[in-house]
Amino acid sequence: MKIGIVCYASLGGSGIVATELALALAARGHSAHLVSSDPPFRLPAAAAGVTFHRVDTPGYPLFRESQYLLALSTSLVHLVRRERLDVVHAHYAVPHATAAYLARQILIGTGAESVPRIVTTLHGTDITLVGSDPSYAASVAFSIDCSDGVTAVSESLKADTYRALQVRSPIAVIPNFLDCSRYRRDPDPTVRARLCPPDRYDALVLHASNFRPVKRVSAVIEIFKSLRKRVRARLALVGDGPDLEGAMRTVSADGLDDDVVVLGEQQDMVPILSISDLFLLPSAQESFGLAALEAMACGVAVVASRVGGLSEVITDGIDGFLRPVDDLDGMVDVSVAALTDRSLRDRIAIAAIRTVRERFCTDRVVPLYEEYYRTVLNSGHTR
Repeated sequence: MKIGIVCYASLGGSGIVATELALALAARGHSAHLVSSDPPFRLPAAAAGVTFHRVDTPGYPLFRESQYLLALSTSLVHLVRRERLDVVHAHYAVPHATAAYLARQILIGTGAESVPRIVTTLHGTDITLVGSDPSYAASVAFSIDCSDGVTAVSESLKADTYRALQVRSPIAVIPNFLDCSRYRRDPDPTVRARLCPPDRYDALVLHASNFRPVKRVSAVIEIFKSLRKRVRARLALVGDGPDLEGAMRTVSADGLDDDVVVLGEQQDMVPILSISDLFLLPSAQESFGLAALEAMACGVAVVASRVGGLSEVITDGIDGFLRPVDDLDGMVDVSVAALTDRSLRDRIAIAAIRTVRERFCTDRVVPLYEEYYRTVLNSGHTR
């Protein structure tokens, strides 16, 4: 199949999954075309079988705002005409599903020989935050319903979509996934010694996100502040975003500057995950929790909020720990238990790795997308 995949380039789960899907599809013999404003965050420089197409959005004095929707739609029209794509797969409903719909209408209206089917994958905040906003809800729901196929990354997000929007389309659940040949624990003692000097610390705690309000980095700092009184631990923060600066001000005010290290955005998380003992994810909402899945694959005990799709990834007390979103004391207690009881931490780590390999590896999930594409292509009509 010839598949165009539209995604955001910035750090975030939707762009990462879209990129990994393109790489996996290419490895399985399909023609994959990634479409975005910039090369996606995790796209290798030389990705065999994957072609990147940049969307340029020119600025004109007449327009006060960037016209990315129109530029993306036009780019898709040109790409379909040139490559005769079978499927345009829009990751994140806003504005990618709308752009795909507009591109298809242009192709139909101009008598194009090839008109692709549209598949839209919902990832989370495109529904729970942006899509449900009254300013966008009608357009988002319409674009979703005009797709030939719709998937969501969790049952929780599927339910949220029906609850938040007047969507009528059936939604298939296909979870996020990892390349399990890459995501495996492979510790480097020199990296561990640098980030967690053994003469000063006994444990390394990790948080990775885009540092937006929904990730609650302030809760990460509060949890770490409390557990630091009971365990000689250091906190590493990976990523960047609007809440990072405020979090570091809190760190300084609490006298924790030496105990918290900021590592910024990382192309490859495996080396850092492989030397970590605990992963904190006290989010207000997670439609899936890709960061938690990456940590689990590398044998890191995850302590997370019991929200959204996280309970579909983590089984509390078996392969990780879940606590109510406001139960920071409970998160501290299980964090301390995991950091001080090596047998508990090892048991959780082994179970976490097993969960990922049994349910969330590329070779288990990508065939579900292939099957879904074929179902959509054989449906006999375009919406």
